[in-house]
Amino acid sequence: MNRPHLSPPTPRPAGAPLALAGIRVADFSHFIAGPLCSMILADLGAEVIKIEKADGGDDFRSLRPKVGEDQSGPFLWTNRNKHSIAIDLKQEAGVAVARDIVAKSDVLLENFSTGVMDKFGLGYEAMAAANPRLIYCSVSAYGRSGPLKDRLGFDPITQAESGFMSLNGETDRPALRAGPSIMDMSTAMMTCNAVLAALFARERLGRGQYVENALFDTAVTMVGFHGLNYLISGHEPTRFGNASRDTIPTAAFETTDGPIFVACANDRTWNRLAARVLDRPDLAENAAYATTSGRIQHRDEILGIVAGILASKGRAHWLGRMRDAGVPGGAINSVAEAFGSQEMKDRALLSEIPHPTAGAVPNIRLPFRMAGTPLADPVAAPGLGEHSEAILRGVLGYGDEAVAGLLANGAVRVG
Repeated sequence: MNRPHLSPPTPRPAGAPLALAGIRVADFSHFIAGPLCSMILADLGAEVIKIEKADGGDDFRSLRPKVGEDQSGPFLWTNRNKHSIAIDLKQEAGVAVARDIVAKSDVLLENFSTGVMDKFGLGYEAMAAANPRLIYCSVSAYGRSGPLKDRLGFDPITQAESGFMSLNGETDRPALRAGPSIMDMSTAMMTCNAVLAALFARERLGRGQYVENALFDTAVTMVGFHGLNYLISGHEPTRFGNASRDTIPTAAFETTDGPIFVACANDRTWNRLAARVLDRPDLAENAAYATTSGRIQHRDEILGIVAGILASKGRAHWLGRMRDAGVPGGAINSVAEAFGSQEMKDRALLSEIPHPTAGAVPNIRLPFRMAGTPLADPVAAPGLGEHSEAILRGVLGYGDEAVAGLLANGAVRVG
């Protein structure tokens, strides 16, 4: 399937304010959870200074597919609208630059292993003393205190340990991880919420605070109501594949030209599905099927009937009828199908933005819209150290001699 044609994004209205204009973020984070959080802040209008190691920068730069010399698709995905400065934190002169950036920032975001920021003199106590209004945000796998603070962890590990993975897959097969890094992404969003709340609290209290989030804690949240159901009932949830234990028929079904997913969450929807989509009013009138509890008792029977009918025609036929009848349903798309779909076009989620070496790169916008403070116009992720000199001069106010010295001894690298 051909990739979709991408057009430039619609520019934000001239003169429209940015929600986080005037907020500066010192971003020491790398990979997904931290950078995705800071990218959301950047899209909201914050000035995000991505502080990267001078030797190679964020390791996400080296993944594939490559874009230019020092970027990749994954790096572009999490680092839009940021400025990059490359600093050698092994040199005291480099650490001094980092401290100066933090002193002029509203938010510090980091996701190093526990103790790394303290080793460089950039820990919370030191930075809060120098900048009492600072929001200091740490992202880790298992938290910064307690017996697990030194343990390394990654997205699929927390999927496994939290119980989340045990809920995914077919009942008679091993548990499955979610393909996308759902815990990293969820942690990014949760962390962004916490940072925004801390900024709001600072307006009332006049001081910053320490903010922390852990992948494992987020993974427990992502288990959803299944966790609370277990605590209340003592009954451990099990895998249920593409079907639902709670509503029938909510499941994946094959059609003549591809699978679809149908969600009947209540009796009203079941009646519409049976009578107006499947042309089987007798199913809607059957007292044994009239309620959710009754349909659960006849699960296999109902799923077999619905599957047999849906297998007789194509996706477009059934999905058109479902939309007309008010029955939730959708095609189970591949990534290529999804990104070329009418829904994707109608929601204007994709665009193409300029890139200094690649000419242009694809862009996926954030999902929310803000009428009063529209998101910032997208700018492609920065090259390593692309803004080093501009930050030294414009943000920190360093003079020519100081800048030249830092560049000459490698404490700061220019891209």
